[in-house]
Amino acid sequence: MKMYLLSLGAGLLVGVIYSLLNVRSPAPPVIALVGLLGILVGEQAVPLVKRLLSGNPVTVSWFHSRCVPHVFGELPTGAVHDHAGVPDRTSTREIS
Repeated sequence: MKMYLLSLGAGLLVGVIYSLLNVRSPAPPVIALVGLLGILVGEQAVPLVKRLLSGNPVTVSWFHSRCVPHVFGELPTGAVHDHAGVPDRTSTREIS
């Protein structure tokens, strides 16, 4: 969730800077998002074609393990995860 908030914050900052400089964004938001989706899907076309040309089968499990995580990232599930081996992060915020 932190990455989503950081991304939103960066976008808002850029939007404010554009507004202060009286500059319009380079593309309408929907067109820009469709372009980003095209980039992500296009990046997955190369491994897919390489696998097909090598004669290896493209299975659902291969697709889910190689392509889906890159395109969608780690999606939030709402489930509590057991992060064994990951040290607890201490709070950086202290009340004096």
